[in-house]
Amino acid sequence: MGLRINDTVPNFTAETDQGTIQFHDWIGDSWAILFSHPKDFTPVCTTEFSAVAQLSDEWAARNTKVLGVSVDGVEDHKKWKKDIEAYGNARPGFPIIADDGLAVSKAFDMLPAEAYLPDGRTPADSATVRSVFIIGPDKQLKLSMTYPMTVGRNFAEILRALDGLQMSSKGVATPANWVPGEDVIIPPAVSNDDAKAKFGEFETIFPYLRKTKAPS
Repeated sequence: MGLRINDTVPNFTAETDQGTIQFHDWIGDSWAILFSHPKDFTPVCTTEFSAVAQLSDEWAARNTKVLGVSVDGVEDHKKWKKDIEAYGNARPGFPIIADDGLAVSKAFDMLPAEAYLPDGRTPADSATVRSVFIIGPDKQLKLSMTYPMTVGRNFAEILRALDGLQMSSKGVATPANWVPGEDVIIPPAVSNDDAKAKFGEFETIFPYLRKTKAPS
């Protein structure tokens, strides 16, 4: 059984291009995004890692640390980061795990337990390692998604999902296509009286669908 929403994510010690980390300690009191890819020096992933680097101020504003995962080694990561910076014109200041032993990829159910790296492998050998995990300060999994090799991840959507998760931690839910500043949904389990006391005015669209201003 793979990781499910609200599971405590695996703790691990790993080497990165910025030194050794112990995952839960590294997260600390922050939110965290663990994003992975099947191999260094691949075209789609170079554009993705550049997009993550360009959003460094946005991650910081949301008290969120980002951590890359690759099944290549530390020295390859350091060399590849030069290409990432050149492409996106932004320094990739986040660490990248050297998961050449596949321990992290298997712990997060990105690869089957029996997986190994063949000699002369191609990205297809670890193709499923194109996942995103958003983790809360409580070290629980809040969201996960996996993309195929040919479709670049939309980090604007990942940022939006992070905003939604951080907003929902305040006791509300977010509607389709929600972005910060828009109204939020009051959970059905909250009575009208409690909703009035907690949120003030709200709009009743259906008895089960009530909207209110987003709490600060």
